[in-house]
Amino acid sequence: MTIRTRIAPSPTGDPHVGTAYVALFNMVFARSQGGQFLLRIEDTDQARSTPESEKAILDALSWLGLDWDEGPDVGGNKGPYCQSERSEIYRKYAEELIEKGYAFRCFCTPQRLDELRATQMQEKQPLGYDGHCENLSEQEIAKRLEANEPYVVRMKVPREGQCQFNDMLRGEISIDWAQVDMQILLKADGMPTYHLANVVDDHLMEISHVIRGEEWINSAPKHILLYQYFGWEQPIFCHLPLLRNVDKSKLSKRKNPTSILYYQRMGYLSEALLNYLGRMGWSMPDEREKFTLAEMLEEFDIQRVSLGGPVFDIEKLSWLNGMWIREELTDDQLADRLQQWALNRDTLKAFLPFAKQRMETLSDIAPLGSYLVSGMLPITAEDLQKTGFEQDQLIEVLQFSLWRLEAIQQWQRDNIFEALKSIADALDIKLKPFLAPLFIAIAGSSSSISVMDSMALLGADMSRARLRYAIDLLGGVGKKKLKKMEKAYQQLS
Repeated sequence: MTIRTRIAPSPTGDPHVGTAYVALFNMVFARSQGGQFLLRIEDTDQARSTPESEKAILDALSWLGLDWDEGPDVGGNKGPYCQSERSEIYRKYAEELIEKGYAFRCFCTPQRLDELRATQMQEKQPLGYDGHCENLSEQEIAKRLEANEPYVVRMKVPREGQCQFNDMLRGEISIDWAQVDMQILLKADGMPTYHLANVVDDHLMEISHVIRGEEWINSAPKHILLYQYFGWEQPIFCHLPLLRNVDKSKLSKRKNPTSILYYQRMGYLSEALLNYLGRMGWSMPDEREKFTLAEMLEEFDIQRVSLGGPVFDIEKLSWLNGMWIREELTDDQLADRLQQWALNRDTLKAFLPFAKQRMETLSDIAPLGSYLVSGMLPITAEDLQKTGFEQDQLIEVLQFSLWRLEAIQQWQRDNIFEALKSIADALDIKLKPFLAPLFIAIAGSSSSISVMDSMALLGADMSRARLRYAIDLLGGVGKKKLKKMEKAYQQLS
């Protein structure tokens, strides 16, 4: 059997270190077995998927040193490799399931489904679809179709017994069918959900091993059932442990930067970050901390993956990155890396139109632009508090701004301005005082260039990370307060 694995990121946001972690293990497993590694773009969420996000994913994974044998950018004989280009394929297979009696058209309105969920929650029942449309007569279905009523396609699921399957790392797993929802396979807009597209594509692309995060364990019964419905051989499943914060909670951007672009922008070496991701739940036979991708490939055995929940510790990553700088780079190589990282012509040219308006000597460029080539700035809570807001309102301004900026899909100066102005208007604060704490958080000073221009130059990842850092300096936001703020923010929006 030829080993074929894949990574299938969704282009709906910043490229996540968790994606790189899963991609690394897929690539190393396949290549260590003489197989192939594929990249597929799961862009069926048309409202949130963007070409910019897709490009960022490809660029970030390539920067790390990962490469793939087939994908949207390199081609291959199993394409297309973007799901948005495969919609007719999914419709065909959805219709096949309906014809075989394994799926059905569901005409339930969003209002009915909301009411159903509310009732189930009130009565403390398991959440899930109740099968309302499962047994509609052919006449009723034809009548609704004739009236052009919108519908989704749902899969049928056994209500008794258990689904049992084997996992490469975890052995035998059993999940009660009663816990498995009648999953939507095809949405009302004709686009598939992850579950149908995932199974169809993995089969057609001849994926032999599905190596993914453990959050997908509970979805495995749906996928196994679809393989059975289609009469296809299912791949071998392997569910990797989730990356964790230092406090063992699931890795999240609230507690740790999660974007690959952030680490690139901070000046981490791609080799060091890839090395660190390779240590997430796996170790070399001799237990050494620092190793190259080639060395990992040579020694790789997936059975050495630990299920304990690998901790993504930025301090440990920084220590490892320092080792790489000191032990692997000559002075000439380090000079080259610094030029490639931030001291390059493109970076300078982007900043110079703003800087030269304030320059009298060439040496002025250093204090003017130092914050653009820095990580977290040496600011204090007192610096932020001097902007004239009470503590609670100061945190509110920063947190609301962060949430609004996280919703921006195209990170451009005008979009940033509109996002911040909308929050200032909603809070009934004039724009200049509203922006004051953002100047401190983003540039460390109120005398820098426009904070919107600064954000555009810094990029989305670093800008958002500095806002989170500023909020943490002020004491952060506890769970109780966060819920209250989320409610207030939703009312503003």
